Amino acid sequence: MNTTTGTSARTVVITGASSGIGLALAAAYLKRGDKVVGNARTSERLERARIQLGNPDNFLGVAGDVADPETAEKLFREAVARFGKVDILVNNAGIFIAKPFVEYTPDDIGRLIDTNLKGFFYPAQQAARHMAAQRGGHIVNITASVASQPNQKVPSLLPVMVKGGLNSATRALALELAPHKVKVTAVAPGIIDTPLHDPATHDFLKSLQPLGELGETQDIVDAVLYLTGARFTTGIVLGVDGGATAGVWQ
Repeated sequence: MNTTTGTSARTVVITGASSGIGLALAAAYLKRGDKVVGNARTSERLERARIQLGNPDNFLGVAGDVADPETAEKLFREAVARFGKVDILVNNAGIFIAKPFVEYTPDDIGRLIDTNLKGFFYPAQQAARHMAAQRGGHIVNITASVASQPNQKVPSLLPVMVKGGLNSATRALALELAPHKVKVTAVAPGIIDTPLHDPATHDFLKSLQPLGELGETQDIVDAVLYLTGARFTTGIVLGVDGGATAGVWQ
């Protein structure tokens, strides 16, 4: 039984689960009594994550490049073999490359499309097939608030383009899958305090959000847990960004 909600344990697939938001999500679902299938590029990263999570029996690591359709197939195949079904997919894997538009390289484009676009598409496609067949499930996409409200101080056309597309895809897929009782939502983080950000940049990063502070990984975890526990919510993009998507404030 799920110790928090009193409902049966769910199986949750999380991409990019070895660090940051993904690792925090894995810990949160495990704490609730759910089963977690975590993906990262390498087995080594997943093993480190398993140790950090306390070596739980209900955590399964599946290594592979999430941009590869075979990885998505393997994720769901092994999840079903181990836990019987998949109830939730969190498309968390992503990268962010901020630079002036004219400085983006073909390598930048390839990396963004592989991780942020293909890394959403193939797992979501597997989830849609599986969840439609079982008449229920939830797909959550982690996007970015800057896709809804670009900021002149942070030129980032490529992530804006791809993550903005994912925001629209979230709404479109929610409508397509609604007849199958499958919900699709997104969380759009602002700037979150993770090891990816040099502490020397924190004051500048805080200035980009109206509340004047950085978000924490727990803020994103709380939003995802809310959405995957909500009965009557689908097709929304939930900004968790200190007010950044409210508009221009300075």
